[in-house]
Amino acid sequence: MYRIQTFNQISPVGLDKFDPERYSVSTEQTDEDAILLRSAKLLDAPLGEHLLAVARAGVGVNNIPLDRCSERGIAVFNTPGANANAVKELVLCAMLMGSRDVDGSIRWVRDQAAAGVDVTQVVEKGKSAFAGPELYRKALGVIGLGAIGTLVANMAVGLGMDVYGYDPYLSVDTALRLDRHIHVVKDLRVLYRNADYITIHVHYTEKTAGMINAEAMSAMKPGVRFINLSRGEIVDNDAMVAALDTGKVAAYITDFPDNRLVATPHVIAMPHLGASTPESEQNCSVMAVEELMDYLENGNIRNSVNLPSISMERSGVMRLCMIHRNVPAMLANITTLLSRNQANVENLSNKSRDELAYTVVDLNTCIEPEIIEEVRRLPNMLRVRVLVDEM
Repeated sequence: MYRIQTFNQISPVGLDKFDPERYSVSTEQTDEDAILLRSAKLLDAPLGEHLLAVARAGVGVNNIPLDRCSERGIAVFNTPGANANAVKELVLCAMLMGSRDVDGSIRWVRDQAAAGVDVTQVVEKGKSAFAGPELYRKALGVIGLGAIGTLVANMAVGLGMDVYGYDPYLSVDTALRLDRHIHVVKDLRVLYRNADYITIHVHYTEKTAGMINAEAMSAMKPGVRFINLSRGEIVDNDAMVAALDTGKVAAYITDFPDNRLVATPHVIAMPHLGASTPESEQNCSVMAVEELMDYLENGNIRNSVNLPSISMERSGVMRLCMIHRNVPAMLANITTLLSRNQANVENLSNKSRDELAYTVVDLNTCIEPEIIEEVRRLPNMLRVRVLVDEM
């Protein structure tokens, strides 16, 4: 029986996929094998002795102690693309609000009515204060062409916009999904020079922290409208406020408000609405649960942020799943120990990611526990799991 501890409210559409014969799921779980969460902060929380995996029903994992998890051989998963459509639609909303001050116009109408003014008599005169440009034939810059950025870029082409995309890590699969009319540029300055609107869709890391700073904004077109639905820390707020004051940036639409931004003219701040749709929450929940089940039951890794991806069909009668440091001779040491029992390797996969590696070995017979313990004691071995074919 696998024990799953949940934090936050996880959609039952995903939780219902757990077989109650094999999984115990609870917010009060103890000695858990896996954790399933959304935005709950685990950074300072203790990690249980038997914890094998943490799954984030969402994309950002800055609420999870990645270093500690990696050191313990704990797989951390997220759900890229599960909320992509929800964010894409909010980007469209953000572009429209940033262009035509829809938010300000609605507040103005309410203020007139609250003051006792006959709204029907003043709308024609008052509407000019909220006029703004159309999106059609304007240029959109998309920074980050992952699951979300690709959808946004393709949507903008459909709106008749001229689209510039930038992603130094653009994969072949993603490139094939991009509309052929999108200008994929290798120099971010080209995007800055041409874009009337810019939307950013990158992960928050040490490298991306504050990447939208005074230097970046100085390279943008005057009057650019900037959208940030990724992470607040990606934008230097001091530089943004200064650019708004001078008109260099005409509007800043962000999903990450603070008191200073809310009080700044030409800022439209939303309360982290990017993935707040029932469809998105369901998609994230289902993907996270399926990732956990495949890892716990089969040792397969999909969408891990700290371990390499491996998906291998089960063969043989025993599977060993080994997380170890990415150092020379590890694979040779593992296979040498396994051969002592004259077990034949039916299948083997080994992949690395930065300082860690993951090796999966299928054997045609069950080897002695003493051999498995020797594998566990190998230098640089972090975790060994044994899965036995129930057939």
